[in-house]
Amino acid sequence: MNDYIELRADITPASETATDILAALLAEKGYESFVPDEKGVTAYIRKESYSEQALKEAIGNFPLDCMITCRSEEIEGRDWNSEWEKHYFKPIVVGDRCVIHSSFHTDVPQATYDIVIDPKMAFGTGHHATTSLVIEQILDMDLSGKTVIDMGTGTGILSILAAMNGASRATGIEIDPAAHINAVENISLNGVDSKVDIILGDASALENIEPADLFIANINRNIITGDIRAYASRLVTGGTMLLSGFYEHDIPVIMEAATPAGLSEVAHTIKGDGWTCLRLIKD
Repeated sequence: MNDYIELRADITPASETATDILAALLAEKGYESFVPDEKGVTAYIRKESYSEQALKEAIGNFPLDCMITCRSEEIEGRDWNSEWEKHYFKPIVVGDRCVIHSSFHTDVPQATYDIVIDPKMAFGTGHHATTSLVIEQILDMDLSGKTVIDMGTGTGILSILAAMNGASRATGIEIDPAAHINAVENISLNGVDSKVDIILGDASALENIEPADLFIANINRNIITGDIRAYASRLVTGGTMLLSGFYEHDIPVIMEAATPAGLSEVAHTIKGDGWTCLRLIKD
């Protein structure tokens, strides 16, 4: 099993906005999973990826007037499904149409789409505002016969939902090897193996994929702006792009990179303390 560093960051004064911002900054440094609470956030990163200098840089970029106190502890490999079951992951319903739960849950609400996610240490259970924002968009789309690319697929949740909602083919791309394995497992758990491919790689993997009708990237602002031309190259003319993992006030920065790539804003939705899902169309 994989060994991790558990980072505990206490924030004073603490707020949902503060914990969300810190989680986003840590994600840029390789942290994979986050458990926020009323005092701060607990974050996890693979032991071999942990860097005190990177942590100092993340905290140094924190924009709010808060005091952040950190302590770290090495966590030996363990049954992460058991950890999520005991402490973090509870069944949720998104838009009253999609229920997301793990294989260890027994009392599960009924919904049109029933998705089983055993998250281990991969990000994306539907609890975070950005994931649920994208889920809501997918639920409102007619994906019958459409093709989908899901960049940074994490647990595979968005690819799974796209396949359940009628997509003829969904391709998820994940850079982290452990998350890639987890996504493949979740695809199988949901019986959509014949409609979903999971590829290990980064944006360069897009070169070997045909342009899709829908392109999804729920990552973070810096990665999106850096790779958006590659994203646009794998979207058909008139196709839709859903981008999330950033705040509403980041939209001008995203559009500065998106417009030269031939993308125009259609609309955006907001949840929580300003997290947004930006919907674009390729001209």
